[in-house]
Amino acid sequence: QVQLVQSGGGLVQAGGSLRLACAASERSFSLYSVGWFRQTPWKEDEFVAAIRSTTFGTAYADSVKGRFTISRDNVTLTAYLQMNNLKPEDTATYRCAASRGVIRLRVPSDYDYWAQGTQVTVPS
Repeated sequence: QVQLVQSGGGLVQAGGSLRLACAASERSFSLYSVGWFRQTPWKEDEFVAAIRSTTFGTAYADSVKGRFTISRDNVTLTAYLQMNNLKPEDTATYRCAASRGVIRLRVPSDYDYWAQGTQVTVPS
């Protein structure tokens, strides 16, 4: 079973940047696809970005395309979400998730393992 631990997040002014990290406990992490989702009081598990295990193929929500970049390092067992040009509407709790096998990257229920989540706040 993979355990995921997040770091990063916090408060940043509009236009600023943050990087979230998602560290895994198992070396088999390299075989897992990783996704980032965000939650607000009015929207649950909104897809943000995802990256496949070995092909490193990526997918992004239209709302973050061109501003956010997902990446992974299968040596350090860590996935990252670089968030640039942050906007107030990006304010949310961000969670990384992972799953092995062929999954629908944008579908939260396809992921087996979830991190605890970290808050990102961009004041308006």
